[in-house]
Amino acid sequence: MSFFIGKDQAHSGFSAEDEPALRIDPGTGEHILFETSDCSYAETAEKGSSDNLESIMNPITGPVYVNGAEPGDTLIIDIVDITLGHEGWSGYFTGSGALAGVMGDEPYMRRVPISDGMVHLTDTISVPAKPMVGCFGTAPATGRNSSMAPVYTEGGNLDLTYAGIGSRLYLPVRVAGAYLGLGDIHAVMAEGEASDVAIEAAGTITAKISLTKEFQVSAPAIETADQVIFVGLGDTIQESLAHGYQRAFRFLTEQHGFSRGDAFTVMSAMVDSAIGGPAGSAAVPEGSPLAAGSITTHHVPKSILTQQA
Repeated sequence: MSFFIGKDQAHSGFSAEDEPALRIDPGTGEHILFETSDCSYAETAEKGSSDNLESIMNPITGPVYVNGAEPGDTLIIDIVDITLGHEGWSGYFTGSGALAGVMGDEPYMRRVPISDGMVHLTDTISVPAKPMVGCFGTAPATGRNSSMAPVYTEGGNLDLTYAGIGSRLYLPVRVAGAYLGLGDIHAVMAEGEASDVAIEAAGTITAKISLTKEFQVSAPAIETADQVIFVGLGDTIQESLAHGYQRAFRFLTEQHGFSRGDAFTVMSAMVDSAIGGPAGSAAVPEGSPLAAGSITTHHVPKSILTQQA
């Protein structure tokens, strides 16, 4: 059996105050289809500005109430498939991203065709689509987390290329039911997303949901075919690196039996770190279009877990 949640079930953030779009039992293997929207980009292109948009910027679809999920549990989301529409968007919002100094004050929006598994960036440059989920998270214990910025320990606008087809996402549960939301599909994205956007696209995310009470995650983690990736969050790069690196250390020592010294030595040689998406983990200064804080990723090869076992 599969369930469909339409893009009309969209929100600008994550909150247990939102009426669930679906209630499901975890671990059944049932597929849930999350339809997503890129209406804000089309509206921006039409108006020539992102001011006073009627559509939600960076909407997430949901929420899904997971029966039996309680604070302290870990929600597990398997990304089964991501389908794309026939076009995506590339856009510059004035003052935003690392290219603001050269792009200047004039906004820019480009419609990007998608066909036959290819994303046609220009008339002469096309690249294979590599769809991913940019925004995913659960509800905080109180209040509402934004689907734009900052990023929270419950998730948010992470924009990490590793959250693609075949990946497994791990999220903390802060409230009964978890209140999962997914959205912000990218057809393809450069690592780090320094421009603040990728090739943003509408489409459908197909996912399976399960739950574990055997271990907790303190912030998002992603599992791929050959890595377990811990997200680091902090107001500075140094704080973010320390947060993510220490999460990986505890994973090795507490869940896989590494000694303190073995974990230190192996991580020094084998665990890569990288700069993540631009949305950040601190409060955005009032009136600023720029996200604050830093996101990093910390990559534990599964091969070292097999050797340790």
